[in-house]
This record gives sequence, C-alpha cells and structure tokens, in this order.
Amino acid sequence: MNRATTWIARSVSRLRAETPTDSPAAPPAPRSTHERLQATLRRGDEALSPRALRRLLTDVQAVADAQVSELEGGRLAQGVMDWYASAKEAEQRDLWLLLCEQFSPDATQVKAARQQYEAALGTPDEGRAEMALRLALLSPRTRVLQRFAVPTGGMRFLVDLRAQLLPQLKTDKRLHALDAELEQLFSTWFDVAFLELRRLSWDSPASLIEKLIKYEAVHDIRSWADLKNRLDSDRRCYGFFHPRLPNEPLIFVEVALVDKISPSITPLLDESAAPVDITRATTAIFYSISNTQTGLRGVSFGDSLIKHVVETLTQEFPRLRTFATLSPIPGFRAWLSKNAGAMLDRLDDKRRSELGRAVGFEPPQATHFLAAVDKPLDLDAKSPVRQMLLECAAHYLAREMVDGKPVDAVARFHLGNGARVERLNWAGDPSAKGLKQSYGLMVNYLYDLKRIDKHRSLLAQGKVPASGDIDSLCRH
Repeated sequence: MNRATTWIARSVSRLRAETPTDSPAAPPAPRSTHERLQATLRRGDEALSPRALRRLLTDVQAVADAQVSELEGGRLAQGVMDWYASAKEAEQRDLWLLLCEQFSPDATQVKAARQQYEAALGTPDEGRAEMALRLALLSPRTRVLQRFAVPTGGMRFLVDLRAQLLPQLKTDKRLHALDAELEQLFSTWFDVAFLELRRLSWDSPASLIEKLIKYEAVHDIRSWADLKNRLDSDRRCYGFFHPRLPNEPLIFVEVALVDKISPSITPLLDESAAPVDITRATTAIFYSISNTQTGLRGVSFGDSLIKHVVETLTQEFPRLRTFATLSPIPGFRAWLSKNAGAMLDRLDDKRRSELGRAVGFEPPQATHFLAAVDKPLDLDAKSPVRQMLLECAAHYLAREMVDGKPVDAVARFHLGNGARVERLNWAGDPSAKGLKQSYGLMVNYLYDLKRIDKHRSLLAQGKVPASGDIDSLCRH
C-alpha cells in the first residue's frame, strides 16, 4: 500500500468514526388491506397472503350481497364463521381489518348527500335530503354484521368477536369503526324490550347455575354451599336473558331480603346463618350486580334490571318499603394514594394536630396517613385516622367528578340510575379483596322510588345526591 492509499484509508476511517451512528430505522407502517389486496406477496408479520386475503374478501362480499336473500346470506355467513373458528388470531384480525376498510360508506356518495342536505336546509326538501344522507352513511358493514346474526350461534359469534376486538382498540385505530358499529347494533338488538327477566334458583338447570359461579364479579362464590346460600328462601337472584342467547344471563343481581339496610357483607355470605323470615322482610338489599358479556360493553342493562326487579319484588312481597345496595368502592384505595395530600390540606390546624398525634408525626404528611390506614381493622371507633378515612371516602363518592360524572364506577352506575349515596359502612367487607380495594369500606346506595327522577336531575346538574350523614362527612 503506497502513501496516498494509506492516507485515504486513514482519512476515511477517521470520517467514519466521527459520523454519528444512524438511529435504527422506524418499522414501516402496516399496509392497509387496499395495498395488500393489490400485492402478490405478504410483508413482515401479515397473517394472510394477498391471495388468501382476496379469497376471504370475496366470501364476505357474497355475504353482503343485497341480491342474496337473508336466509342465503346467513348460510354464507356461517361459512365465514366456520373459517374464523379455525383461524389463528392474526388471521382473525385480518377479517376485522377487511370489515373496517373494505365495507365502509362510499365517501363520494356521502359527500354528495351532505352537500344536498346542506343546500336543502330550511326548505321543503330538507326531510328527503336528510334521509338520503342517512342512507349514504349506512355502511355495507352493517348488512354483513346483520347476516352474521342470522345463523344459530351467530349472535354468540358477534358478541365474542367484539370481546376479542376491545383490547386491540388502543393500539390500532383502524378497528374503531367495526367496534362502533357492533356497539350500535347491540344497543338495538339487546334493547330491554327484547329481554326477559328470569329468576334463578337452586331448582334452575345446573348448567345455568354454573354460570353464576363463572360470572360473579363482586363477591367470589367459593363453593356450592356458598351458592346455595345465595339462592336460599330469603334470597332472590334475577337475570336478563336474550332469546338468541337463551342460556346466558346478560346481567344478574343477587338480592337479600332483610329487616333493615345491611351494614356488612359478612352476615349475608354466612353459610351457617339461619334464613330470615321473608314474611317480615321490609328491605331488599342488592349486594351483587354482575355483567357477564364483555362483548356487550357500553350496552346498559343495569337501570332496567333494577326497575324490573323492584316491580317483581313488590308484587311478591308487599311489605317491602326500602330498596338499597350494599356496594363495594373499588377505586377508593387507588384514588386516596394519589390524593391523600390534598385531603390533608383541607384540615384546619386543630384537626391536623389531632391526626398528627394519632399517626406519630406532626405535621402529618400523606405517607404518614396512608401508613396509618393500611391496617384499618385495627383502628378503634374514636380514632382520628378512622374518622379521616371516612371523610375521604365520603368526599370520593359524593364530590369527586370526571366529565360531570362520579369518578367511582359503581357510584356512577347506581347514581346514574337515580339512587343516592346513603351510608358508609366501616369493615363492611373485611375480606382481602375488600381491604385491597377500599380499606374494607362499603357503601349503601338508596333507591328512593319517589325521588329517583329528582336524583337524576341533580346528577345532571353536577351534584351527587347524598344523605345528610354523607354531606356532613364531606363538610368536615
């Protein structure tokens, strides 16, 4: 190697060393189904080859064909459903993408119809133009989904498909159209007018009773003895059923018939406790409400269920006067861990000093208070720590709002149905789950049948309906 060559090699090496290393290239954006259908080879982690994707598209287009009868469309839909049942998850996802991208409304027709509607506003042709716009916005996807619902098991297929779809929405915006359309269809198909309220008892078919064990979401059913206790003579269990899912409760509620509002779940779940004389029962306690179908998220059954159950119970037991819940507070501990400092800032000097002495730190900080409440069952009735925890819980339930709605999911459900926050119960649920969620606290929501509309009106104004006791705790 001569001098010139050596100098060039050395200079190139120096330049390479001084040049920053290129950052790793970002992965290419996933191809749309439009691009994949025009291709010849799959790319990256695409599940179906372009050829297989085109074949699947043809099958789904046949399902959507307006010239095909509903019966024949259902038969063709069954073929796609059979393929889906044996397909891998990634291949199933390709079907979702086809439904989203290949069966959307015609953009040109939508634009033209919108322009005609805007031009017709305030004229006698407005109504006709509105209908034309509605028709233009109706996607071929709707007909596909409707025909999937035709075969036996079709409704089950669609509900399960959406349950699969929901976890993917955060990472793939392309799927939102399919999710929105399914939710809209389910809201119609599962309207309360098409649902049947049925009582579930120990005499119900075993396959149905097993569903209670499977879907119980509030207080786990530990054994058959536990289940039998919940279906005893002083209990009632009701569920909503849909004719296309005849053996699947969509939602169910467990009710205890007692003589007063229950402060604790422990006696209600006590298998050794003697049944209450139901002829003397004056109070119905809704102590567990469980939705069973993830795929029906966003479809509301709860308010109608409670109304129907109240009507059914009052017909059977005319002495019943009080209808209330015994409910968990699932988000309270997590909320308090973030907001304890702000709650302490609300205390006056006297209360802060009392709390400081109780926790052993003056002035008390959020960490001190949270450490002191970590074993709530050890706190006596007069403890400033216990009192502070109750005040925090009352504030959380009756004052904390997000977008005009209670921050707690269970509170949002019952208050939205017209109940009010009635009473906090110390050690209402001393189980490990209860302590983890809410330091063992439970709450009664009262359904005052004469004030339900008033309570809903207050909530619409951003005010949580609450008893005097709850309001008093919030003012401290």
